[in-house]
Amino acid sequence: VQLQACGGGLVQVGGSLTLSCAASGVTLSRYSLAWFRQAQGKERELTAGINRSGGGTYYRDSVKGRFTISRDSAKNMVSLRMNNLKPEDTAVYYCALRNGGLVLAQSSGYAYWGQGTLVTVSS
Repeated sequence: VQLQACGGGLVQVGGSLTLSCAASGVTLSRYSLAWFRQAQGKERELTAGINRSGGGTYYRDSVKGRFTISRDSAKNMVSLRMNNLKPEDTAVYYCALRNGGLVLAQSSGYAYWGQGTLVTVSS
C-alpha cells in the first residue's frame, strides 16, 4: 500500500491550495479517509475526514467553511481543498486511511499514511 500526497507549497494569507493523495495497492472506497496536520512543535491533529460510506464528513472547527475533503473513487484519490488560508494553517499535512466505517480523531486508529506535504502560509 502506498499513499502519495502532493499539492503543498507556499501561499499568501487568503490564498488557496488543493492537496491530493493518490493511493496504490488499496481501494480508497473501502476505507474512511482523513487529512491530519502537524505544525512544528505541536501534536498531529485531525483536520478533515470522510466516512467510508461517503455520507459523513468531519472538519475541525478552525477549518470549517474553508476546507473541503472529497474522494474520487474513479481516480482512487482523496483531496483537500483549502481556501482562505491563514498563517495558523501552516503545517505538514498527511493523508491517512483506516479500516473502519467512521473517521477517528486518534492518529493511532489509522493503518496507512502518506508521506506528508508541507503547507506554508505567509503573512
